Amino acid sequence: MEEKPKIALVIPTLDQGGAEKQLCLLANGLPKDLFDVHVIVLTHTGPREVWLRERNIPMHFINKRGKLDPFAWWRLYKLFRSLKPDLVHTWLFAANAYGRSAALAARVPVVAASERSVDPWKSEWQFWIDRLLVKRAPRITTNSSGVVDFYAEKGIESKYFSLIPNAVIPVAAKDESKESVAERLRIPSNRKWIVSVGRLWHQKGYKDLIWGAEMLRMLREDTSFLIIGEGPERNRLELYRDNIRAGSQVYLLGERTDVPEILQHADVLWNGSLYEGQSNVILEAMLSGIPVVATNIPGNRDLIQDRETGLLFAPGDVDRLTRLTNELFNDPELKCRIVENAKQRVVSEHSCEAMIQRHIELYQKWLQGKS
Repeated sequence: MEEKPKIALVIPTLDQGGAEKQLCLLANGLPKDLFDVHVIVLTHTGPREVWLRERNIPMHFINKRGKLDPFAWWRLYKLFRSLKPDLVHTWLFAANAYGRSAALAARVPVVAASERSVDPWKSEWQFWIDRLLVKRAPRITTNSSGVVDFYAEKGIESKYFSLIPNAVIPVAAKDESKESVAERLRIPSNRKWIVSVGRLWHQKGYKDLIWGAEMLRMLREDTSFLIIGEGPERNRLELYRDNIRAGSQVYLLGERTDVPEILQHADVLWNGSLYEGQSNVILEAMLSGIPVVATNIPGNRDLIQDRETGLLFAPGDVDRLTRLTNELFNDPELKCRIVENAKQRVVSEHSCEAMIQRHIELYQKWLQGKS
């Protein structure tokens, strides 16, 4: 019996981020009769390890420490030599750098990377590493045309990229009343809930969203802004919220295990990101019938056609954010059109089956020696 190709998916962590979720969906969805799939975690584990273990996905941990860890590179190289994967697919910068270089040194037949976001935080030396490695491993997957355009400006041609949109699966929520959820969160249930979900750091634009929430409260007096997530900017955001006296209606809820129950009662989802790849939270909201108001940036524009599948505002334009949300609340016809169009688009273009099938076709083509 012919041995199945062995696929190694390499990622820095198993945190709750969007890239981690997509990799886990892929690892579980690749047909077991076609591929022998392994997940390699470069730096540290996270909540998604349990999900993978429940599905019997083999995992390997490298325990990289710090930005520069030659011992971790050596352990990864030795793992590739013993595991003998036919194809290594790395995700995000640390895995792309360590994983591709170690896989090439270990003479893995097919080596590919995945860029999941516009990355203005990268320094010139990091782009230099990207440009160097793509010459020897000229295959990159991405989820957004905006990512392709961004890296083209950094000297990595679009011909190296294969575009596979993010997948979304229906989020199961317990049938729980808004009053019950509100009581658990200790927030009012008789207001419209504006919700944002994501790590508390500068990229997500939360400071603008908090100010927008306060402007909207002064305009309507019937809204609450719920921020779900944790991160290094919590203290700064709490201080800013309290300084503008928005504490009575802006709630930083931290990490939650009941996000689906909260989202099912959301009246709108806000995304204030300054840069993105392709937001899983936006996709989940669109599929769940929650209208989205988001920044007009490349990754979001891939998903949202303004006034058709959502509403867009320029980063930092808090006045427009406030006006658009108020219009959405006051115009049921606009809300209904956006919700229906968004749901149809996600169902037709962002199914898990489509994402997995596109990877199957790509892997088979690469394994056959085709670029």
